[in-house]
Amino acid sequence: MNDIAISLKGVTKVFGETVANRDVTMDVKRGEILALLGENGSGKTTLMNMLSGIYYPDAGTISVDGNPVDIRSPKDAYELGIGMVHQHFKLVDVFTAAENMILGVETKERFDRKKVYADMNEICEKYGFDINPEQKVYDMSVSQKQTLEIVKVLYRGANILILDEPTAVLTPQETEKLFNVIRNMKENGKSVIIITHKLHEVLAISDRVAILRKGEYIDAIETKNATEAVLTEMMVGKKVELNIERPEVKEKFKRLEIKHLNCVDADGIRVLKDINFDVYSGEILGIAGISGNGQKELLESIAGLQLVSPDSSVVYFEPKEQEESQLVGRTPKQIRDLGVHLSFVPEDRLGMGLVGSMGMSENMMLKNYGEAKGVFTDLKRPKALADQIKEDLEVVTPSLNTPVRKLSGGNVQKVLVGREIAANPTVLMTAYAVRGLDINTSYTIYHLLNEQKKNGVAVIYVGEDLDVLVELCDRIVVLCGGRVNGILDGRTTTKEEIGLLMTNLKEEEN
Repeated sequence: MNDIAISLKGVTKVFGETVANRDVTMDVKRGEILALLGENGSGKTTLMNMLSGIYYPDAGTISVDGNPVDIRSPKDAYELGIGMVHQHFKLVDVFTAAENMILGVETKERFDRKKVYADMNEICEKYGFDINPEQKVYDMSVSQKQTLEIVKVLYRGANILILDEPTAVLTPQETEKLFNVIRNMKENGKSVIIITHKLHEVLAISDRVAILRKGEYIDAIETKNATEAVLTEMMVGKKVELNIERPEVKEKFKRLEIKHLNCVDADGIRVLKDINFDVYSGEILGIAGISGNGQKELLESIAGLQLVSPDSSVVYFEPKEQEESQLVGRTPKQIRDLGVHLSFVPEDRLGMGLVGSMGMSENMMLKNYGEAKGVFTDLKRPKALADQIKEDLEVVTPSLNTPVRKLSGGNVQKVLVGREIAANPTVLMTAYAVRGLDINTSYTIYHLLNEQKKNGVAVIYVGEDLDVLVELCDRIVVLCGGRVNGILDGRTTTKEEIGLLMTNLKEEEN
């Protein structure tokens, strides 16, 4: 029996002048876990989108079980037993788990609730899932939604599953549960392809690792023969140091004092509940928490972008001038007019951070366009800054005038982080600064954050990779249910301790 599930030969995909994949030839074996690695813009997701029917190759052939196939839609892919779970879930919030599972499945039979529930429970029992068929999606955690997406794919008969960044927002405990499920799928003969940037997870779960570089297939290596250094060198084409520096905190003084911070969202739900902690200059303060536990609102409240309760307090200290400034109740412009140099890398890169229709040069102007004197805008400085960021962070773009929405997610993030650091802040807040970035660029960002720390900047780093939080941060504030559930020393804590605080809210003290 042929042990090759999928075979790609000479697969090429071009978007305008950009070659996303060039002459890719590789195999996926039956019943294996294959990790797909590569830097940002290396063509990983594009390649998998061709397998799942979202894109169609410009050249080359795809074979399934030894037979050449024509995959022109996700429906074609499902009929061939290929299903993809995307990084951004495609679920209907007001539907139940069972309703989402059967959504879009063509059948002449009437909806039989008992049969659908039985089918879902059978899948869950077989692979070790834990999901309630009657639970509404809007009541689910991130890991439950991801579980449902995988169940949807299995229900449609997929034998080859593609998972795009499956652990991006999971706790260590949730990640281990997912890995157990993936191992169960492998034991049942399924082939699983994982797109990820987390090398330690690649080494823990995969059988083989396939490497893409600049759209081209480099090689595949047995995981048992791989190390993080070897994989990184294959991805980047040169040796990369993988040690995250953590310099000692020097000249530490209080920069921000946050007291009784309460925030209510547009639906009237309290998303921040009596938040209290201090932020110091020359340190990196990590913020950990499951997605949706108040991280976004916390940074936006400090930046003047959220309405908070009147008794909330965010005080900025300027020790050299012996000055204190209350930031609550002020807009970002009013905060800047106080002389507070605050930079913010938001989670929503193109919605809040950058203007997608503008190029790099124009986006550089947004930070201080209001300070321009006269009718005409000075374009020399923004262009020079854009040139510098493009070179330092190796931003891949056809030109400085190319709309940033046309860049890959990782390159958009480089533009945003570079701009905010270039503003010489005294407080730098970053929400998921390395989300979607390859390992090489991620370490460049860690280095930049440490340089800011050495320069006396107070850095607030919201992250989802707990290994990085433990290695990079001096202290870590753990949020759970919109509350501070603990403040840990980054040098002595473990990711397991952080994971427990992320999921188990301590009882409030009287």
